[in-house]
Amino acid sequence: MTKRDAGRAAGGDAVPESGAVGREHHRGRSAVQMAFPLRRVTAMTSERFINGPSNAAARAWLARNQWPDGRLWLWGSSGTGKTHLLTAWAHEHDATVLDARLFSTSSAGGRIRVQGNLAIDNADSPGDEATMLHLLNDAFSQGDRVLMAGRLPPSRSHFMLPDLASRLRATATTATGEPEDDLRATLLLSLLADRQLVVSQTVTEWLWRHLPRTGNALVSAVERLDEAALARKRPITRALAMEMLPDLLTPEG
Repeated sequence: MTKRDAGRAAGGDAVPESGAVGREHHRGRSAVQMAFPLRRVTAMTSERFINGPSNAAARAWLARNQWPDGRLWLWGSSGTGKTHLLTAWAHEHDATVLDARLFSTSSAGGRIRVQGNLAIDNADSPGDEATMLHLLNDAFSQGDRVLMAGRLPPSRSHFMLPDLASRLRATATTATGEPEDDLRATLLLSLLADRQLVVSQTVTEWLWRHLPRTGNALVSAVERLDEAALARKRPITRALAMEMLPDLLTPEG
């Protein structure tokens, strides 16, 4: 198992093997590796990603063998597939996946060191900017690629460190858009299937017509319906949806 395989393993904090991701504290000639939290990875493979015109440009960029300076920034609204694309790319390119929100000043002081390609989710809200800058510098010097994902592009994100801000704003960007109707229908069925929810076609079509036309609305609706159905031990019906989703449902399709 490589260190990137260890980082992608399911479970809370990753326990690094020799040479794994961690904070290095040098005392003389010895170095102590401290575990750094990595993202829990689900079945977000390229085969399970739902292709559509709204994500075609992003998929084209991810398919390229080279990016300017080895970096690419993927942005878009919640529920449009950014994390799925990032995770699938990381799997295919043996990249370490990190959540930028978990960066801390302590990790910056000890320097997180990664060998190989890198995928950083929530890159527009890093917990510590120095950590992110160090990672980008290391990747560039090693000739590795870095894929970053966030809800906003670098030009609309706020970074305190001038070096980090200028580097990110010079990074190539691509975006995922809100799903078109055909993709929304397929996404709704996929979200229900992922949670092993059996919902009648009548209710599914009704939800599709009355939920907002955003990926985030579909994700939120399925999560809430799943929790309600489990808590009440009852199937997902139109009545349950009307009770649990009053802020999402619209009177018109």
